[in-house]
Amino acid sequence: MDVAGKLIKDHELSREEYIDLLENWKNTETAKSLREAAVKLRKQYYGDKVYTRGLIEFTNYCKNNCYYCGIRRGNVHAERYRLSREEILDCCEKGYALGFRTFVLQGGEDPYYTDERMAEIIRSIRRAYPDCAITLSIGEKSYESYKLFKEAGANRYLLRHETASDELYQQLHPAEMLLSHRKQCLYDLKSLGYQVGAGFMVGSPGQKTEHLAEDLVFLKELQPQMVGIGPFIPHHETKFANEAAGSVELTLFLLSVIRILLPKVLLPATTALGTMDPRGREKGLEAGANVVMPNLSPVKNRKQYDLYDNKICTGEEAAECRGCLERRVASVGYRLVAERGDALV
Repeated sequence: MDVAGKLIKDHELSREEYIDLLENWKNTETAKSLREAAVKLRKQYYGDKVYTRGLIEFTNYCKNNCYYCGIRRGNVHAERYRLSREEILDCCEKGYALGFRTFVLQGGEDPYYTDERMAEIIRSIRRAYPDCAITLSIGEKSYESYKLFKEAGANRYLLRHETASDELYQQLHPAEMLLSHRKQCLYDLKSLGYQVGAGFMVGSPGQKTEHLAEDLVFLKELQPQMVGIGPFIPHHETKFANEAAGSVELTLFLLSVIRILLPKVLLPATTALGTMDPRGREKGLEAGANVVMPNLSPVKNRKQYDLYDNKICTGEEAAECRGCLERRVASVGYRLVAERGDALV
């Protein structure tokens, strides 16, 4: 049996077998068999449903200086902003009326939002929308901070590990940032009962096949409920401004692999995919993804949350964004639903 067949049968491979599989990602037969197996699993567990997450990008201040990120501390040309609690709640109100039942509070690691300030925002959303899921994506915090947010009403937490290779992690981040700490945060979140999301960039500068194999081994070990991956896209105000972007096709191949690896996982067709390819998100759904994350942020701030160049949907109102996505999702035989969309256990 070839490695693709073994993955489909066992839902797991060794690091060396992943390397073998990934070295053949351009083989159309291999990609097709993995895609078909991924879609079969996705339909087995989630039918034709595609879940939406209302993304609220509430601050683009960040104390970190990750070398690939447009909102890194060292980008002196970034136009910074913060949303007030009232503005965040206004985004939720608009989103709820449009059928969103999960709100994702995403931001840089901004010291202005102290633990108590953050907990009060979470409590406000929880009181106003008891039937909704609250997801946080605000970086590395202490166990105590995560515990406070959970008690305030947060259900899920997204923290992309970016790469499971120490060697590559050090090439992408300043010395004070450690992969071991990031991984510890993910395990802390799991121990507190969050639905946890990890994920990585595809095609980041210096990334090798072995690094991607390590990502897949780590995901199997972590068993996250969500995995977000997208092609690396350079930003003009970073040291990687002139690096090539990651491959859409390899990202789609990996989406199928991850669906087979973790059959019940919540798997977004990311904005980065849609930025790199006009049909990127549709292709993501056809590869095994079952989540989309339209933007609920105020239109006036969207261009400022500038993680990478040429990001799509920065000028659309939330309602336009949702309507557009609804049509895109339907075009590939799925349907957008107004549900929380919790991970299956």
